[in-house]
Amino acid sequence: MTGKKTVHKCCWVWDFEKEERWLNTMAQDGWLLDGVGFCTYHFVGCTPGEYAVRMEMHPHDEAYTSFMEETGAEYIGRVFQWVYFRKRVQNGEFDIFSDLDSRIAHLNRIGNTLSVVGGANLLIGLVNTFNNSHLGWINLLCATLLMYALGRIHGKKEALQEKRLLQE
Repeated sequence: MTGKKTVHKCCWVWDFEKEERWLNTMAQDGWLLDGVGFCTYHFVGCTPGEYAVRMEMHPHDEAYTSFMEETGAEYIGRVFQWVYFRKRVQNGEFDIFSDLDSRIAHLNRIGNTLSVVGGANLLIGLVNTFNNSHLGWINLLCATLLMYALGRIHGKKEALQEKRLLQE
């Protein structure tokens, strides 16, 4: 398959696994992720099933990107803290997280980011509300959504922690 296409799609932070599944379904259908932007995905035609795509929340780190490339993964791009990689399926298994602890650590990174951004929105919203600004409700709405996301991520983390306890 040849060609290029761009898809505009909004994905929730708590559904990052769903986003990754969608990107891999696109690759299975012959559309390989080639670039990312805010709610924007750029694809190029490829042989169906040739690549696997992975994503994770990780701070900008050239050494980490180089390490991933040494494993055969190709850096696609980043959106805020989310980094995207792809790897040819013929080059072996492609899993960024090797065990439950690394998955839990990833959820902790997501949770910490949501806590900081959600807390800042809550504080700004309250200050604006008490200062009779009519825009305080926007920050309060954002804080509510971010706290909901934090709850969803926390639930995923608790499920993995329970699974880890059962394996011990």
